[in-house]
This record gives sequence, C-alpha cells and structure tokens, in this order.
Amino acid sequence: MSSNERDLIVGGQAVIEGVMMRTPNAYAIAVRKADGTIVNTAAALPKWSDKAPILKLPILRGGAVLIQSMSLGIKALNYSASEAFVEIEEAETAEVKVLTPAVIEGEGDFAGITGGVPGLFPIPTKKRSKDELKKGSTAAAASSIVFALIFQVLLFIALPLLLTNAIFVAAGWANTPAASSTTQAGTPANRAQDAGAPDSALRRTWNSVRGYLHPVRPTVGFNLIDGMIRMTFFLIMIIGFSLVKDIRRVFEYHGAEHKTVFTWEKGLDLTVANARPQPRQHPRCGTSFLMVVMLVSIILFSVVRFDSLLFNFLVRIVLIPVVAGLSYEIIRLSAKKESGAFFKLITRPGVWLQNVTTKEPDDLQLEVAIEALKESLKLEPKTGETELAPLS
Repeated sequence: MSSNERDLIVGGQAVIEGVMMRTPNAYAIAVRKADGTIVNTAAALPKWSDKAPILKLPILRGGAVLIQSMSLGIKALNYSASEAFVEIEEAETAEVKVLTPAVIEGEGDFAGITGGVPGLFPIPTKKRSKDELKKGSTAAAASSIVFALIFQVLLFIALPLLLTNAIFVAAGWANTPAASSTTQAGTPANRAQDAGAPDSALRRTWNSVRGYLHPVRPTVGFNLIDGMIRMTFFLIMIIGFSLVKDIRRVFEYHGAEHKTVFTWEKGLDLTVANARPQPRQHPRCGTSFLMVVMLVSIILFSVVRFDSLLFNFLVRIVLIPVVAGLSYEIIRLSAKKESGAFFKLITRPGVWLQNVTTKEPDDLQLEVAIEALKESLKLEPKTGETELAPLS
C-alpha cells in the first residue's frame, strides 16, 4: 500500500446483514444473502463542494457531510434490507413497509446531535434493483430523514430541556425574575377562590404545570444537566436495542467494520486473518463523537441563551448545523492526532460505549466488511483531497 493510499480516511456503517464502507470519493455496500453469497453495489459520491465551493469552508462542510451521510445511510439500509430479505419475501407481489429498529451510525450519526442513533426508518421488504438504488429514492429518503429528525428533536432536545427547566424550578435554582416568580395560584386568596370553583382541581394542576414551565436562563450547570439527561435517554435506547436479536447482528457487523478499518489504517493486507485480532472499539466511531457534541453543546448553549423557554428550544434547533460543524472539525482533527492525550480523553467515553454498540464478529462478517472496503477503494481516485469519513 502506498503512502498516498494510507492517507485515505475511511469509515462506514453497519447495515442489515452487511456493511457500508465509505472512502472520501466513493462508497460500497456488501450484504450476505440468506444463501451465503455476498452481493455488493458501489458508486462514486457526488461532490457537493464542487457545485457550491462555500461548502468547503470549515463548519459549513460539516453540515453538508451530515446531510449527505444521513441520505447515504438510509439508502444503504434500504439496499441491505432488500437483499437480505429477498428470499423471505420472494412470494409477495406487493411492497410492504414496516417501521423497523435500525441503527444509523457513522455516516448518519454525528453522535447524538439529534439523537441520530438509533432511529426508526421505513425498511422495504421487496427487492429493489441496483439501478433504483443508484438513482436514489429522494422522496423516500427525505421523508425518512424528516420523520427521524422530528422524533429525535422531541426526544433528545425538547424533553431534556423541559425536564431540566422543571428540575431547576423545583430546586429553587432559577436565576431569572421570570423563573423565580411562581404562579399566583399558590397564595391563600387564590386558593380560597379556586376552592369555590368547580374546576379548581384542574386549574390547580394547570397552574402547577405552568409554574415548572417558567423559563430558566441556561447556565453551564443547566446545560450540563440537560446533556446528562440527553445522554441517559440515548443509553437507555442503545441498551434496549442491544437486547433485540436482529440488532445484535447489526452490532456484530459494526465490530467487523471497525476491525476492517483498523486493518486498513495499519497498512495491512485486507484479509480476514489480519482483521480478526484488531480491536472492535475505534476512537473515531460515531459513538465517540457523543462526548464532543455534548461539550460543544454545553459551551454554545451557555453563550447563546434567552429568558424564554420557547426561544431556548428554538435556538437549540437553529444551532444544530453549527454544533454539527464545530464537532465535525474537532473529529476531523482527532482523526489526524487521535493519539494525543486531549483527544484520548474526549473520545474515551465513546470507546467505552462501544462495548455495547459493537459485538465480536465472526469470520463471515469480517469477509463482508472487507469486500465493502475493497469495492469502495476501487472507485477511489489516486489523487485528491482527503476528507473525513466518520465511522459508525
């Protein structure tokens, strides 16, 4: 392997009974079918930055990679599902879509910015042609992304914010006049007035809820608790999915992907024998990205803050591309200098979490991951700018 080839940063994503591997300019998906054969598809990646040079700028390029990666991740899942399930569904004449738990990591992850791992996406159970995959079902991918984002915004942004706000109000930690002035329903006069009203119980309940919704201006401590709640939700979801048999298979392919990437990065021949002893936890994994995102969010949301609960929620939505861009730049740097003490520190929690999100693969799974990487490398130009391909 030449030094120029060794500089290529590769990444990937575990899919259903297979692996998607991405190089800077191409991607390939390899899937093990029920009959034991391996099928694959590969294509060059469109260069958005060539059409819009502004997307080459730091921070902006991170947002572009996020959108492209989510779309690519869903296409990879659609392809893997159609190939893995084709024998089972061969007799069916109509296409059926079901909401199936699917792990979206690496290319589509950005590790918890909107809780991108895992998500619920429509998985087709009817075989699709490779031509259809390459053309891409834009509408289906877009609808899946929109559904995932709405679900994840509610679970990983809105709910943690509301819970943290309520905790600060209940504990008396509120630091704004609006937050410290509770509803007048608690005064003796109002309690007497409420007692004579037929709907007093309902009114008292509503007034109590309103009290916890009084806005608290976010501080570093506020955002730290908010981040811990978000992380707790994520861990519960990941651990829950890890108990599902089919998802465990995906986690095994996740481990195969990491071992294959390590083999490439060490300059070894891409063989099962070389990949088998490699670690299955990789510091550039999307789950390691979680700590980076949480730290960036805590700092950024402590600077950009309001006395309005609604504004604090909206600013978290608006700043998602900024958080993504800043975190992307940090991970891009860590990919080159990940042996440093600082980067080891911020990626260590994600490496620990990979004990859950990766499982030890067998040789057949390693063979699939290796084929995916080999196929993507075939489409990689010999020269060109190296860009970060996040791991799952």
